[in-house]
Amino acid sequence: MMNVFRDQTRFFIMDPNLLTLIKLSLIFAVNVMTARGFSDAEPSFTQRPRLLQCNQSLLLQEMERCGERFTADMSQIHPDDRCNLTHFIREYHVFSFCTEANAQRIGCFWPNPQVERFIIHIHQLFFSNCTLERLPLADPPDDTLTLLILIPVFLTLAMVALVVWCSKRSDILA
Repeated sequence: MMNVFRDQTRFFIMDPNLLTLIKLSLIFAVNVMTARGFSDAEPSFTQRPRLLQCNQSLLLQEMERCGERFTADMSQIHPDDRCNLTHFIREYHVFSFCTEANAQRIGCFWPNPQVERFIIHIHQLFFSNCTLERLPLADPPDDTLTLLILIPVFLTLAMVALVVWCSKRSDILA
């Protein structure tokens, strides 16, 4: 019995890979326990979302707060510049992040139908005059149209000829 214990002890001491594996397991266990201790105190984005029931009325209140801040930010931008994204991209990003973060915090999916309706409402308030005037559609010039028709036709004929030629020569090529 004593010899078996000595042989096993010698095996643990002699095998450096097993010793390294034990050390790594201990380090991993300590890191997991430490991470669990901090995860309750500090919320992180890598944390699994909790399965909360979506509170639609609270979600609507939070969307209204995000909309009020966006409205205040957009009031600082001249109305003529509201159709140029470079003038309000920062404000729009903050608004979008606000809606997404609040929806997830409350336990709702983002975007959900209620959030989408709110975002559409915001778009109608600020960006309804930003539609571009549509140019009338016109046919391309005859030369361009001829090329656009003939190139696929010739490529199709070339591929058919190549398949027929290869099938005739299959006994030689094989």
